Amino acid sequence: MPIVEVELVVSQDEVLAPDLAQKIADAAGQVLKTPPGRTWIRLKTLESSRYAENGLPAQSVRPVFVSVLKQRRPDTETLRKEVKTLTENIAAACDRPAENVHVLYLPAAAGRAAFGGELIDPAD
Repeated sequence: MPIVEVELVVSQDEVLAPDLAQKIADAAGQVLKTPPGRTWIRLKTLESSRYAENGLPAQSVRPVFVSVLKQRRPDTETLRKEVKTLTENIAAACDRPAENVHVLYLPAAAGRAAFGGELIDPAD
């Protein structure tokens, strides 16, 4: 059930591969060890003119921002390994350096998220 939101900062003339969302989904599913159809990707773009970092020339960096929602957050050691591999795989799929991929794990979904009207049971 992981939901992974990926937002790429893109240059004005940049064209993304039409299968990029699928590449990211396959890579994330492998890292998160989910069966087919259980890791969901939402891919968005942000025009580079709408992104800035203090002290750097405009449009010199094109980062990738990733948010991960899982039923439960893994223990710290597992999370460390998972985030490293997820970062590397998403960077490769997006053709960006891993140091430009930034991952945020959201609080656990159990007890606060619902799918099709069914709340994820905190006891599961």
